[in-house]
Amino acid sequence: MSAIRLLVLGAVRQHGRAHGYQVRNDLEYWGAHEWSNAKPGSIYHALKQMAKQNLLRAYETAPSTAGGPPRTEYEITEKGTEEYLALLREALTAYDQKPDTLSAALGFMVDLPRAEAVALLKQRIEGLERWRATVTEYYTPEGGPEQLGHIGEIMNLWVHSADAGAAWTRGLVERIERGAYTFAGEGEPFVGVLAEGEENPYATGVPHPGDRD
Repeated sequence: MSAIRLLVLGAVRQHGRAHGYQVRNDLEYWGAHEWSNAKPGSIYHALKQMAKQNLLRAYETAPSTAGGPPRTEYEITEKGTEEYLALLREALTAYDQKPDTLSAALGFMVDLPRAEAVALLKQRIEGLERWRATVTEYYTPEGGPEQLGHIGEIMNLWVHSADAGAAWTRGLVERIERGAYTFAGEGEPFVGVLAEGEENPYATGVPHPGDRD
């Protein structure tokens, strides 16, 4: 799955209603332009495509009093919410996705109930353990990578990745089970978006034609 759909749907949902520049600004504030494909062109393209797919509803706004061009604001639809939650659950569960997808899911995991987030992360651990077991059918970590020539370094990487991923996920599960963070239904969540007009210290500062949308 592509992280951009999850990121854009989640960012719009957090605002309730947002224009493209707000979404771009939020994702840059999270550093997503560094660790994912959430570049300006991809963000504006995703907004327009998901509006065509009825995942987002587009609203044309009036020009600003300062004389700026009109912008298109987006609001997530019921279908879009279903898609968003499905992507979020998949990203938290899967063990073989790209790092940007898991990073995106971590940014939105509190949109789920605490118990569900824990259950999904435990499924991820189980997947990592199954993957490790499959690798070690052909490769014995104790024997070191040299047993298979330099190709053994590939399997060595896989085993270490599985071990590290499982250990990190167990730590996250423990923190959540101890009460870390505010999940859905527990009260006011942490607000990770910028207010309208608030300066973004991590903005790229590169203008894009889509900024008027």
